[in-house]
Amino acid sequence: MKPADDFVQAGKTAVRQNVHGTMEFLQKFPPFNQMDAAHLAYLVEHCQLRFYGEDEVIIHPDDGPVQYFYIVKQGRVHGQRPHSARRGTETTFEITSGECFPMAALIGERATRTAHLAAEDTFCLLLDKAAFARLFAQSTPLRDFALRGVSSLLDQVNQQVQMRAVETLGSQYSLDTRLGELAMRQPISCSPDLPLRDAVRQMHEQQVGSIVIVDPGLRPQGIFTLRDLRRAVADGSSLDQPISGLMTQAPFHLPPSASAFDAAIAMTERHIAHVCLVDQGRLCGVVSERDLFSLQRVDLVHLARTIRHAGRVETLAALREDIRQLVDRMLAHGASSSQITHIVTLLNDHMVCRVIELTIEDLGDPGVPFTWLCFGSEGRREQTLHTDQDNGILFEASDNVEAAQLRGRLLPLAMEINGRLARCGFTLCKGDIMAGNPQLCLSRQEWSRRFASFIREASPENLLASTIYFDLRTVWGDASGCEALRDELLGQIADNRLFQRMMAENALRQRPPVGRFRDFVVARRGAEKDTLDLKSQGLTPFVDGARLLALANGIKACNTQQRLRELSERGIIDKLDGAAYEEAYHFIQQTRLQQHQLQARQAQPYSNRLDPDSLNHLDRRILRESFRQAQRLQTSLGLRYQL
Repeated sequence: MKPADDFVQAGKTAVRQNVHGTMEFLQKFPPFNQMDAAHLAYLVEHCQLRFYGEDEVIIHPDDGPVQYFYIVKQGRVHGQRPHSARRGTETTFEITSGECFPMAALIGERATRTAHLAAEDTFCLLLDKAAFARLFAQSTPLRDFALRGVSSLLDQVNQQVQMRAVETLGSQYSLDTRLGELAMRQPISCSPDLPLRDAVRQMHEQQVGSIVIVDPGLRPQGIFTLRDLRRAVADGSSLDQPISGLMTQAPFHLPPSASAFDAAIAMTERHIAHVCLVDQGRLCGVVSERDLFSLQRVDLVHLARTIRHAGRVETLAALREDIRQLVDRMLAHGASSSQITHIVTLLNDHMVCRVIELTIEDLGDPGVPFTWLCFGSEGRREQTLHTDQDNGILFEASDNVEAAQLRGRLLPLAMEINGRLARCGFTLCKGDIMAGNPQLCLSRQEWSRRFASFIREASPENLLASTIYFDLRTVWGDASGCEALRDELLGQIADNRLFQRMMAENALRQRPPVGRFRDFVVARRGAEKDTLDLKSQGLTPFVDGARLLALANGIKACNTQQRLRELSERGIIDKLDGAAYEEAYHFIQQTRLQQHQLQARQAQPYSNRLDPDSLNHLDRRILRESFRQAQRLQTSLGLRYQL
């Protein structure tokens, strides 16, 4: 071989090695890790590598329509915009190794809205616009990633969770499974005039626990279950009487498109074991507790029933471990954080109700009708296993004198309930936000005056209190007084722009832990060194922002994700932004739940602090993006209220 040929061959080998090395690099990061090898090879072969020195502008809004697709191979890139309230610029995001930009501008054939600068010496792979367009048209993973952004990343995490669940538990179903898929057989039904004897015979022959009573158009009129049969036998009912006299009328029903989660919640809240499936008014199926949870291996309804019938506080305390195991199984099945927190809150509600009932049985009825209120995360239905007590009592009184008298009768009961809840795993509130505190055992008029003072005298203490008390909900007792309080709140806040602005200022105090020079801002010293707080720094910005906008716009919902959804539906926030906020909130909460489960299994105390270096690359990247969504929400609040 001639020397010249040696150089040519060596050059070809170097090129092949370079292409192979770049492909190996890209296969570590989404969306490239899901692309076909041929499409990825096309991308690498048509890329050029370019160096940018620190602070050098890579692309700028003044450059006109974007001409290249950029992938950071080494280094960091900052996105900068003019600051909305003061001179100079602010860093709005950071892009690191393996990440790409600017998708939206390239697809929209427009200029970028943000200047991209090298935060340090940086190498980028550049793919020209024409080659990107061809690749975009052919590669589904690239196209899906470009159009869906952080949602696509979260899907990858959820897919991984589901795959692990299949490997470890062998389950084919999740809480998102449609009920139509779970109702495997035709429902057993009969007419209202069928004798009880014949109805029971059909149930026995078909080995089912229920029979649905329908009219000639197959519209459900009632349901008869084994529970009804036991009651009929105990009452000495004749087996020859029509089933219509013994059925439960107007049975609860869901459409076949509803999820297993919807059925689980309905069964738990309504204390029922069967849900009818109705499509266009006609009975099309029945899903039982056995159907649902033999497939799920998550026996929520049975656990809720055990809690509601517990005879001693010690039994309730022991059931906390069953709740932890339930959450373990739900996480393994890929349940979402909102599903898990909703179910944990629901089971906690049942436990609180049972503690109240047992305490009244032991101490005697105080003779004062009262409502047990909850605040904070329980009020929002966002509780995890790591929770303390935020509760109060509401009662009716004609004046202050009567209120004081009734309070004196209720406080001993309230203090005992707080103590028993602590024995059941609900930590006593360090701030004494508990019903046993005389300041939180109030008549409806006293609560109304107190809430009005929070709005009228918006001191730092009152603003902090409003973030707790304004997420209120009834757990036990008559809910009408609580609803009246909520209606008053919405009216007062909607008319008070100054209070809204002060709530906005308060909502901006807790900044997400992402900064200009590092991808995460972590504690630098002490026991918390190298960690960040998932709750206060990650979830609280979403919770506070959603609460403010909901209260200011007359939205009654307390749950954060439900608030974001309604804000989007009303056009108060952009629908795409609302979806991104929901996804980000969900991921941070999911990360927190997984950490709590790990701590519980290792017999460690619960903590919301996380070392981001303990995460894999994908989880770390999504967590950083989720914190940036919190930054975006705070930025929009600052613009809305001119802060």
